[in-house]
Amino acid sequence: MPILQIRQAIRDAMKEEMERDERVFLMGEEVGYYNGAYKCSEGLLDQFGAKRVIDTPITETGFAGIGIGAAMCGLRPIIEFMTFNFSAVAFDQILNNAAKLRHMTHGQFGVPMVFRGPNGAAHMLGSTHSQAFEHFYAHIPGLKVVAVATPYDAKGLLKTAIRDENPVLFLESELMYSVKGEVPEEEYLIPFGQADIKRPGDAVTVITWGQGVPVALKAADLAAAEDISCEVIDLRSLRPMDEAAIIKSVKKTNRAVIVYHGWPNGGVGGDIIARIQELAFDDLDAPVLRVCYEDLPMPYAENLENLILPSPERALEAVRRVAYKR
Repeated sequence: MPILQIRQAIRDAMKEEMERDERVFLMGEEVGYYNGAYKCSEGLLDQFGAKRVIDTPITETGFAGIGIGAAMCGLRPIIEFMTFNFSAVAFDQILNNAAKLRHMTHGQFGVPMVFRGPNGAAHMLGSTHSQAFEHFYAHIPGLKVVAVATPYDAKGLLKTAIRDENPVLFLESELMYSVKGEVPEEEYLIPFGQADIKRPGDAVTVITWGQGVPVALKAADLAAAEDISCEVIDLRSLRPMDEAAIIKSVKKTNRAVIVYHGWPNGGVGGDIIARIQELAFDDLDAPVLRVCYEDLPMPYAENLENLILPSPERALEAVRRVAYKR
């Protein structure tokens, strides 16, 4: 089976869907002649031409709106943000147009499109370029939200996103584009709302997604050395969410830790805790804990940034606490 980087898996997914469906096109900053800011669209301009691989000015509100209009007219745009931090400029388009037009037109218009790009903190980018936007977008009815951590998941979920009839927020990570993994040569799709057990276990459920996945897996390795068996669940899809997989695991382990990028207040982590206490309260033997950003803007200095970000050591400490091993 071929070994690809996440960036290559993303490129192959877009290439195959553009070959399959002439309505699919890519638009964003530096996606064409520069082959993408992170080389996720390498070679696509040469193959498909400037009508389907469109370089834009720094105008997120403008090209997000153009994409929404194109989707309403029957095309299937892929809108790339150089970082999801820049999607804040286009938030009104996503919130009030992409998410609501199907509802507001009583189904007369659909908005089949993908907004994709790197999300969350990278490395020493400061407070305005280090935010995790899944917590904003997963709150909004009418959107679907996906966060990927492996090449296999990236390709299968992006192909699903491009074919979906609804707007999809497809969240990647600048620090994970070089992550390698096996990707089948034959076509495959991964359904939304289907979590993946990245590591089986029976003592503590560790729920994560996106950039939190490698942190959770490393913490599980450290916990194993202390005879604590962690089951690591990669949600992959945050809206819809695989609630059944979460509850099934918690009923088995009776404990849960949530590891993710983002602030503690008002985020997806708190939503997961609410679902667990609603559906598995009597199965819990310990409080559900979160390992996420500290509740502060992200510092620029590397030593301070490391104190803010979730780490395997912080996740291990949370695992110890719920397992009563500290």
